[in-house]
Amino acid sequence: MTGKQPALGEQPAQGENATQTGAPADKNAAPILDSQKDVLRKRKGKNGRQGGENASEQANQPTQQNGQQAQAPKPAPVDQGPPPTDDRAAQQAIQPEKIAPVTEEKGKRVERAPDENVRDRRRPQGVDVVRELGDRVILQFNNQTIVESSDAPRMHRGARNVYYEDLSGDRTREIVERDNGVRIITIRNRYGDIIQRSRIAPDGHEYVLSYVDESQYEDEGDWRDPGDDLPPMRLTIPREEYILDSENVEDPDDYYTFLEQPPVERVQRLYSIDEVKRSARVRDIARRVDLDTLNFDFGSASISDTEVQKLEGVATAMEKLLKKNPAETFLIEGHTDAVGTPEANLALSDRRAEAVAQALTNAFGIPPENLTTQGYGEEYLKVNTAGPNRENRRVAIRRITPLVAPVASNN
Repeated sequence: MTGKQPALGEQPAQGENATQTGAPADKNAAPILDSQKDVLRKRKGKNGRQGGENASEQANQPTQQNGQQAQAPKPAPVDQGPPPTDDRAAQQAIQPEKIAPVTEEKGKRVERAPDENVRDRRRPQGVDVVRELGDRVILQFNNQTIVESSDAPRMHRGARNVYYEDLSGDRTREIVERDNGVRIITIRNRYGDIIQRSRIAPDGHEYVLSYVDESQYEDEGDWRDPGDDLPPMRLTIPREEYILDSENVEDPDDYYTFLEQPPVERVQRLYSIDEVKRSARVRDIARRVDLDTLNFDFGSASISDTEVQKLEGVATAMEKLLKKNPAETFLIEGHTDAVGTPEANLALSDRRAEAVAQALTNAFGIPPENLTTQGYGEEYLKVNTAGPNRENRRVAIRRITPLVAPVASNN
């Protein structure tokens, strides 16, 4: 799959060099945490973006009277103590609740797939479509610009049967049946956000891959950042315990050891997969693997066979984790450098994330339902430069299971 855009150069640059608190140690280093980059970006405003910005996009940014972007005050920092020792401890603040089987509610079979085209989806008030780039849609809301795409091509590939049902409250249910007897069932709300996804094994056992309290989610009525309810993160561990750079991996088992680790702070509630994708603060709770040895040609989302083999170590770690818990979910993030237009970079980064997910499934057998993808373009630079930079053209992986699924339900 290719995504030709304005050329993104290939010159190497110095790597990220930051302290454990996320403060840059030199002028070219970006903060470690994406939420810190978000704060700096919003404080700076889109007009301060290096490399220029589309004027119409600037005009759509909500501002206060003094020209600064409106921001809700963050809660005061809270000392959460040391990082949780395991996923169960990370979910200590979450009240256990009974989760109804994903098939419990009776649905009405529909002939056509709901929102089959991502461009036709219903969206909350205040969400504007900025641009359409092929099968990607660029959206703007809450002072941020994101790319939206569909996971249907990955989920449906090789399926024996796929059908849909209407549920109450404008929700839909998708059922994907595979030749091995496995069913992947996904419930989405009226905006297409995933409310619940489960894998049902041939023996009838249901593994909850993701779940969010629907009443809480629906009460919001729009897409707001759940990270606004959290204080700024205080990262109290060294950088190497929070980010694993694949170029520094000497033993492939390092991927498993790293990904197995729990979040770096307690999880206050379960989030939908879409909330995690849209919130830098929530994503920051999960540790990150930077696949900085994986190379893409400039402006391309294609992965050569040689590059695919570089995924073997992380794929083996995923396979090992899935044997312990078949309900693991991994977020694959795509990133670009700051050369080219922001919208084109968003679409390109999203295609790159999808290409990695496809490679993990096709070459190594990682089930597509355990992978979710999102492109972030140039929004979260690893090296703070507007010029071409190889280290900013990267794919990252986080194990987000403790953020999106109740641990006890799968044990």
